[in-house]
Amino acid sequence: MRERQTHRDRLRAQEFQAFVAGAGGRLLHTATLLTAEPAVPAGANVRAERLLCAALARTYAEWDGLRGGDPYDRTRQELAVRFAREAWRHRRPLGGVLGRLAPLERLVLVLRLYEEVGEDQTAALLGLPADRVRAVCDRSIAVMRSAGTGRGAAGPGRGGPAAGSPFASGAAS
Repeated sequence: MRERQTHRDRLRAQEFQAFVAGAGGRLLHTATLLTAEPAVPAGANVRAERLLCAALARTYAEWDGLRGGDPYDRTRQELAVRFAREAWRHRRPLGGVLGRLAPLERLVLVLRLYEEVGEDQTAALLGLPADRVRAVCDRSIAVMRSAGTGRGAAGPGRGGPAAGSPFASGAAS
């Protein structure tokens, strides 16, 4: 019985390591955008790394229950929830491409445009009405465009950035 448990634990750890190897970079970039920390030099995004580690720890703890579910989606959801809980403690952004935005604006913009989460799903995740999510997203885009920081700000998304996105190359209008 003990051998079977050890094998199962080893398999679980290997699956999780493969997931982190494949999605870890993108998830760290998402966390870095949320915390508005600079991505370079290496180690400048300490809050983002801490946020991601906590989210990944939660995902690993729930790994067996995720069968059939999307671990990337679960980790992204945990990142958003943890960021929202901690945002009030860190009101002064440290810089970064989205540093001009308030925490809620960063969260909505990253989820909607970088992570390409649907408006209704974002609203449900944040406990906001869909029209509020739309208004916050539109306001955030306007702030980013007026700041002139929209060019190639965050690189391509998983399925490509949305048209007019501040994450798209040459998106400034």
